[in-house]
Amino acid sequence: RLAVPGTAMLRRSLWLCLCLCSCPARGLHIHEYLYFQVLSPGDIRYIFTATPAKDFGGVFNTRYDQIHLVPADPPEACGELNNGVFIQDQIALVERGGCSFLSKTRVIQEHGGRAVIIADNAYDNDSFYIEMIQDSTRRTADIPALFLLGRDGYMIRRSLEQHGLPWAVISIPVNVTSIPTYEMMQPPWTFW
Repeated sequence: RLAVPGTAMLRRSLWLCLCLCSCPARGLHIHEYLYFQVLSPGDIRYIFTATPAKDFGGVFNTRYDQIHLVPADPPEACGELNNGVFIQDQIALVERGGCSFLSKTRVIQEHGGRAVIIADNAYDNDSFYIEMIQDSTRRTADIPALFLLGRDGYMIRRSLEQHGLPWAVISIPVNVTSIPTYEMMQPPWTFW
């Protein structure tokens, strides 16, 4: 007898189809998604969804198959970093708050980071994406800046702390169109 997919699987398939069908042929615009996959540690080996900044920052011209996602110290990255040497040529995981999204992006860029992923500081946020916009300073940033849900950022940092690791290994961006829907390993705490 045939197995009928569950409601969650059906919802996930429909959502993915809508996302993929509504994306233009080139470039990411606001309210579009960019995906990355945590490769290590294994307990958070999921594909995560992020949104690009609306009007500042660069784009991913290169796919990184294995690059470090380094949590900034201090987490808000509003000034000099204690672990800036580890962010050089890597991607920084930063927490929202304390200064503008653009200021955080510039701090990571000044430390040689290739991109910044800014997680919401509302750790229970598992569905609401913030629109990251330019501040009023007329400054610019050249590296990509992405917004990550608070729950996702929290779970990544928590896993690193539990394993005593200074960073995660990720692949970014991930082309989800090449992954069958049933193989999409989304975080189990994400609503579908």
